[in-house]
Amino acid sequence: MSIKIPENLKGLSDSEVKKAQEQYGDNAIKSDQNSAWYSLLFDILKEPMTLILIAVSIIYVLVGDLGEAAFMFVAIVAVTGISFYQDSRNQKALQELEKLNEPLSSVIRNGQLVEIPTHEITIGDLCVTEEGKMINADGNIVHSNDFSVNESALTGESMSVFKDTDHPEIYSGTLTVSGLAIFEVTAIGAETKLGKIGTSILSIKEEKSPLQLQIEKFVKGMAIIGIIVFVMVCGFNYFQTKDIVSSLLNGLTLAMSILPEEIPVAFTTFMALGSWKLLREGIIVNKSSVVETLGSTTVICSDKTGTITENSMKLKAIYDAKTSSVFDENQFKNVEISEIIQYAMWSSEPVPFDPMEKTLHRVYEQTQLDERNQYQMFFEYPLSGKPPMMTHCFKNNKNQRIIAAKGAPEAILNVSNLSEEEKIN
Repeated sequence: MSIKIPENLKGLSDSEVKKAQEQYGDNAIKSDQNSAWYSLLFDILKEPMTLILIAVSIIYVLVGDLGEAAFMFVAIVAVTGISFYQDSRNQKALQELEKLNEPLSSVIRNGQLVEIPTHEITIGDLCVTEEGKMINADGNIVHSNDFSVNESALTGESMSVFKDTDHPEIYSGTLTVSGLAIFEVTAIGAETKLGKIGTSILSIKEEKSPLQLQIEKFVKGMAIIGIIVFVMVCGFNYFQTKDIVSSLLNGLTLAMSILPEEIPVAFTTFMALGSWKLLREGIIVNKSSVVETLGSTTVICSDKTGTITENSMKLKAIYDAKTSSVFDENQFKNVEISEIIQYAMWSSEPVPFDPMEKTLHRVYEQTQLDERNQYQMFFEYPLSGKPPMMTHCFKNNKNQRIIAAKGAPEAILNVSNLSEEEKIN
């Protein structure tokens, strides 16, 4: 359903959009993280367990045990290959998923309301936001209707804040709580308030997983033991034989026999296999090393609106008091309830923002002859009173008028011309 846009708001033209995008760039925060293949390979090779395997292989070559060295080399290639394949495939999948899940934003361009990928928003665009939607750029309000936002992402304040043309500043990353607003974009990407926060967050060092910390501790402990054994055996053997080469080889051999080189192979293999199994189940793992962390997760927190639910309503049935009949959605074109649908729409906001009013406009579009462009609202009684009700007054060029009201049943009955008996029934 299209939103009725004030005639004075035309937005940018195609040429103005192109010029602004060339000048200001995309509405996105660019990451400095390197995703090249050699960066992925280096990240895998610098894992503690992989470094142990490489060190062990080199030592086996030095002591002349080429069979063990070949075995360790094969293990390194196999584990590194699996991890590299999975990490590169997962990274590509994440990049495609980000493109797929990129939210669309409603903007006015060339006098028309269009939906564009959020990264294409530019300075000077007229963006439209409504209840339940995230604001994707900083800007100033030029038109609003009962508009309030939740700015807790920036201020920490949980209470919503009402905004209008007198208090026009709105910010990227805040959530529209109620109403509708059209705002002119003044900052995008890293230049927004949220973007500046995001840029500072990118400089935070990535924490290591619990398993990585345990492995590092294990590696350091085994390295200390190996060095102590190597020094003791090498010194004792040199004292007995005075042969430095033989003493070094004996020390390395005994130190290697103490180090359990199978453990690094097992650790890295199990993590790679765990990531592989998750991949087969359709789960994307950013890095193989986080499989253990994922396995120990007990609580996952997610917002509801727009994820578990769609933040939309659907009209399922209409009750007609005259005939005491209920009409389901397959019967909405029935002439008996045509008047109910029309007045339900006219009593709603001309530019609807509430999910219930949106679905009333949608049903009206699908079942009635659309006369909204012929009528202009000339007066409104806002929602008020106890119990509350609201009234909209419309007229066309022929001065024909439509007056529609909605609210609590008691309020509507009090202003009706029904008899007391009819009100009771």
